[in-house]
Amino acid sequence: MMRLILVLFLVFLFSNVNAQVKPKLLKETDTMSLKPQDSLKISGKPKPKKKLLDKLDPKTKEEKAKISDYLIISHKNDTTFVDTTLTIQKEYKFNYLRKDNFGLMPFSNLGQTYNSLTHNFENTSLMPSFGARARHFNYMEVEHINYYRVPTPLTELMFKSAFEQGQLADSFFTVNTSPQLNFSIAYKGLRSLGKYQHLLTSSGNFRFTTNYQTKNKRYWARAHIVTQDLLNQENGGLQDAMVENFENGVEEFLDRSILEVNFENAENILKGKRFHLEHSYNILRKKDSLSKNKLSIGHIISLKDKSYQYDQSNANTSYFGNAFTSSKFRDRVTLEDLCNQLQLNYSNNIIGDLQFNVSNNNYNYGYNKVVVLNGNTITNRLKGGVFSAGGKYHKQFKNFELHGELGVNVSGGFDGNFIKAHATFKLNNDLSATASINHSSKAPNYNVLLYQSNYINYNWKNNFNNTETQQLAFQLKSEKIANILVDYSTINDYTYFKRDNTGIPDGELAPVKPFQNNKSISYLRVKLDREIKVGKFALQNTILYQNTQDENNVLNVPELTTRNTLYYSSHVFKKALYLQTGVTLNYFTKYKMNSYDPLLAEFYVQTEKEYGAFPRLDFFINAKIRQTRIYLKAEHFNSAFTGYNYYAAPNNPYRDFTVRFGVVWNFFM
Repeated sequence: MMRLILVLFLVFLFSNVNAQVKPKLLKETDTMSLKPQDSLKISGKPKPKKKLLDKLDPKTKEEKAKISDYLIISHKNDTTFVDTTLTIQKEYKFNYLRKDNFGLMPFSNLGQTYNSLTHNFENTSLMPSFGARARHFNYMEVEHINYYRVPTPLTELMFKSAFEQGQLADSFFTVNTSPQLNFSIAYKGLRSLGKYQHLLTSSGNFRFTTNYQTKNKRYWARAHIVTQDLLNQENGGLQDAMVENFENGVEEFLDRSILEVNFENAENILKGKRFHLEHSYNILRKKDSLSKNKLSIGHIISLKDKSYQYDQSNANTSYFGNAFTSSKFRDRVTLEDLCNQLQLNYSNNIIGDLQFNVSNNNYNYGYNKVVVLNGNTITNRLKGGVFSAGGKYHKQFKNFELHGELGVNVSGGFDGNFIKAHATFKLNNDLSATASINHSSKAPNYNVLLYQSNYINYNWKNNFNNTETQQLAFQLKSEKIANILVDYSTINDYTYFKRDNTGIPDGELAPVKPFQNNKSISYLRVKLDREIKVGKFALQNTILYQNTQDENNVLNVPELTTRNTLYYSSHVFKKALYLQTGVTLNYFTKYKMNSYDPLLAEFYVQTEKEYGAFPRLDFFINAKIRQTRIYLKAEHFNSAFTGYNYYAAPNNPYRDFTVRFGVVWNFFM
């Protein structure tokens, strides 16, 4: 392994890859008010050869594009540009999810699920969500897909070592074949064996995107195709008899493969395919900045096909209860959802930006069999259509910006509505304040309403009320002061999973079933981000305080969660290499942590024991050579001397000390 690291390091050091220009330091929050149809300008040095640059801007005499010309366009049309800098935020995002996972507690193996240490109840969805939520952390939804616009072809390669056998890799390529047309293709793949018995993970996320605009910019379209499969072997966690051996640090069991688990014959997999298209035509088009009116029509069509499957060679009745079939069996549920939305957009210099939309969702969720249990028939399908209407509003006046959005299901199988509004006031170049409000009423997830399994106690059909949430939030952003977020939520008819002890004899493990809370829950969060710099040293702090008022104890979170990083940054070797090294502390206070059910792929409430209050210390050395970032980390290096009481969920330990290596490499052709 060390030889591999040395060889890769030398290759990167002496690489002659010619990235366009050395970019200035970019902030993670830097954005530009560009739309997919906006033009792109190129800058650099004169006398280009006949390349894509000539096609993109015939008037330019310059050869090289700036880093800011490589545009990344989000689902909401917020536009940033490629950032090849090395920052502490990049360190936080160099993980399986490729995003900051503060507030998530990862399981022992890469690609497993995460226990949520915090929850955000802001919602703008009108339809129920698919079940198996523990498998969705790495599932890419519509809002996670970006589009691109680049002056020359761009490639990004990412690699990170896994646990025991396997690796994580993410490859991406995008190109503009003309100023009007862009394509991108990407694939993220993982395979990791893990330290414990029967814990292999294997996942793949394929993405293809394209966006197009006509030369007169009256019509634009963008589309993506995404296919995903997320497989996990399941072992049910450590046997109760093994927990003591783990917590006492018995030397024999430091080889984690010796610890006995609840079963070694099960796996689950979440699969999904999605075809998504958005396009718009300008009926009245602004010709210059003085034009007052713009009118366009838009259409969105999105087809998604998802399935969740649980396979087991032999039924484990001691863990899940009695089963219809004791030998090899398969539980499989599918969802087909086709959504069409028509939009009418109107912009006026005085009024602002208005949108009216109508949507139709056709859904088909369920199983290929009907279950008859104790004389009661449990249907196998939830099928129908929903018509909804909504609107959006946006207005910016000097330093004040207002956004509003609403939607309501007019007819169909599910009721639902939401309203969201937020106002931002920018006091100066450093300080801005945002206040927001959100109300939502939404049907519970599909697997709460209907579930079927080979295990007898895991079959139900429920008619629960909509879950209603209200949230007030305030955010203050300032590099000089701090980033502060405060939100307060009330939740009514909250749905959750819990073990149902009704009619279960003593000594037997109760099944996990869905319930609906009959009391209102109040939930407060206060989050602070602050970095303190002294010379080449910095201390980055993220602190989250949470408080719940919950009579039934069904929404459990730690009162305090913190992440603190002390690090050093500097150029070395005559500025040929940028070095960043430091130590990160992660910690959360004790609380009644949710347990994990591998059959449902869901977390469920447990109130028997508290977990937490263990520090996690990571030491990292990161380096940047040209457009290559190199990451080396000693994860949880304190595990052997601060006590073996670290869990990601009851009976599911967190990771032991390990050293992992990875790189992110950009090519600008």
